[in-house]
Amino acid sequence: MSLLHRLQAWQVGELAVRPAVAGKLTRVVGLTLEAIGCRAAVGSLCRIETLNGHMEAEVVGFAGDKLFLMPSEQLKGVIPGAKVTPIGEEHGVPVGMELLGRVIDGVGVPLDGLGPILTANNAQFVSQRLNPLARKPICEPMDVGVKAINAILTVGQGQRMGLFAGSGVGKSVLLGMMTRGTTADVVVVGLIGERGREVKEFIEDILGAEGRARSVVVAAPADASPLMRLKGCETALTLAEYFRDQGLNVLLLMDSLTRYAQAQREIALAVGEPPATKGYPPSVFAKLPALVERAGNGGEGQGSITAFFTVLTEGDDLQDPIADAARAILDGHIVLSRELADSGHYPAIDIEKSISRVMPMVTSEEHMLRARTVKQYYSLYQQNRDLITIGAYSQGADPRLDQAIALRPALDQFLHQRMKEVVPYDDCLTGLQQLTDSLLGRQFDRRTG
Repeated sequence: MSLLHRLQAWQVGELAVRPAVAGKLTRVVGLTLEAIGCRAAVGSLCRIETLNGHMEAEVVGFAGDKLFLMPSEQLKGVIPGAKVTPIGEEHGVPVGMELLGRVIDGVGVPLDGLGPILTANNAQFVSQRLNPLARKPICEPMDVGVKAINAILTVGQGQRMGLFAGSGVGKSVLLGMMTRGTTADVVVVGLIGERGREVKEFIEDILGAEGRARSVVVAAPADASPLMRLKGCETALTLAEYFRDQGLNVLLLMDSLTRYAQAQREIALAVGEPPATKGYPPSVFAKLPALVERAGNGGEGQGSITAFFTVLTEGDDLQDPIADAARAILDGHIVLSRELADSGHYPAIDIEKSISRVMPMVTSEEHMLRARTVKQYYSLYQQNRDLITIGAYSQGADPRLDQAIALRPALDQFLHQRMKEVVPYDDCLTGLQQLTDSLLGRQFDRRTG
């Protein structure tokens, strides 16, 4: 070993055994605390003395001898010169089958009033990166109980899908439908940045007792601190990874990826990181793929994490920076249409703008052809909808358009589904076959033959 390497190793060893040193608060800017005289690693916890007792905060950055701390709770009773004491690494989050049916916050504290969660194991919020070559390939379909997805946008076991929609078009209802209809062994739900009222409604009304029995819900509502919202997403992934490592197939529903990005933006801007794209600093676009890549298939002997990440498109703009970045790192996207929702069509899935990138790997050639045919006729109708509505189109002018017009009522009926209704995967394929055979008849036979 060279002299330089020995010196570096000695310096690292000295830092590792050097005792923690307490400091004091010097400044509060927004939700960020600044302390001096304190030595602690980024990501470690510190205890701050306040007028109301002790408060914990996490080190999120430093500049020279100044530490930047982000509290996990509301700032209250903080005074100038308050003592700041490092308390070491994070304790992690409890993991185990005891979590099924429970509701926890972003750091694993129960919110459901059912008592403490007694588990033998804890896991860190950020896990070891999985070698991409060690992952099993995606080769089996995942049944989510929704006709439009099972038949037209088939999802593979271990796929990462995006659910793109504006506010109030049925994202949460669709997630609830999937929790009740999926064949996954365990469901992990992350409700990040949602209204507190919606959290309770999702658990009691949308999820229901049946869905909750095999689910874990991680809730970090809109009034939680940015750090708690960030931890909420990481906790949901940590729990999903634990169940996957036990050989179980997990359905992960994260609502929403946008709130995760916004929480990271708040923290990054507070510690002085410059904004880059429409107010989002570069660290946001570095954290998004790091979070998403934790989902997916595991290695040999492990299970899978099939993930749905909702993306809030502000003003229904699909070119929003977060939406654009998410599309590039996910294995497909499902777009919910406000126009369909306003017309009472639920789930409001726009099959024309949606795609599943792994569908060819998990479905038969016949299934792919039938789904592609339905999408073509759906798109043809949409392109000529204005002409049809005002009566400017004359029947017989275009045979394919005539078939698209004839197909539309039956297709709308096929894609429509009640909130409490669950349609198994095989029944969805049967319905797709009947839809294409009855309305396209011999033409479809010639195409497949």
